[in-house]
Amino acid sequence: MGTRFDIVTIFPSIINAYLGESILKRAVLNGLLDVMAHDLREYTTDRHRSVDDTPYGGGAGMVMKVEPMYNAIRAISSDGQERRRILLSPQGRTYNQALAEELAAEKRRILLVCGRYEGIDERVRESLIDEEISVGDYVITGGELAALVIIDSIARLCPGVLGDDESSKEESFSWGILDYPHYTRPPEFMGRAVPEVLLSGNHAKIAEWRRMQALKRTMANRPDLLKTAALDAADRRMLQELSSQKEIIISEENDGPDKVGRGTV
Repeated sequence: MGTRFDIVTIFPSIINAYLGESILKRAVLNGLLDVMAHDLREYTTDRHRSVDDTPYGGGAGMVMKVEPMYNAIRAISSDGQERRRILLSPQGRTYNQALAEELAAEKRRILLVCGRYEGIDERVRESLIDEEISVGDYVITGGELAALVIIDSIARLCPGVLGDDESSKEESFSWGILDYPHYTRPPEFMGRAVPEVLLSGNHAKIAEWRRMQALKRTMANRPDLLKTAALDAADRRMLQELSSQKEIIISEENDGPDKVGRGTV
């Protein structure tokens, strides 16, 4: 059995709809992924099935109540299985590939609590949650999207989910830098040709080109990743070459239009 999730939400249909398509659907059907979406309203005790109420102290919006959360988490945990209980929250640890790999290796079930409205009663955090995770520094309507981001990214790391396990190893962030450019048929489209090296059949040259392009793309778009990426001596030589080429281009641009520019990777 692959990674196992419990999702506490007031919109289980959002979770189930996404899980009913594409790669995740096959993963669930093949027993590689186990996801249970639990409707929080099933754990309320009033006839209106209320999960929120007005905040003490005043203010706009509504706050999710502690009692339904307590009832839900207690009932879900009654099967005796250990769970890593995570609240999806802007105050949490920022989600990234390293954390995805950590959670993919988790032996316990992962319980994700999806918030809504203006927030959740603080007593949920204090007594029912092990940690908080944020998927980014922005505001979304509810935790369901964040939960699906986490499930999807972790599922891709589970053996057998992608069919070819090498796929996940070569994706952006898996090796600490961005991905290299990809091409497929036709070999030329509207005057733009596939790089000749990719058609050469020389696997060593192709690997070298891909690594160089990945480093080039990372240097241009996410240079911050280079500070923590696992770079070897060959990578550092490539970065030095890319840096010197960049300096040459800037220098020649400053020399004026009469100069003939030199090519880059």
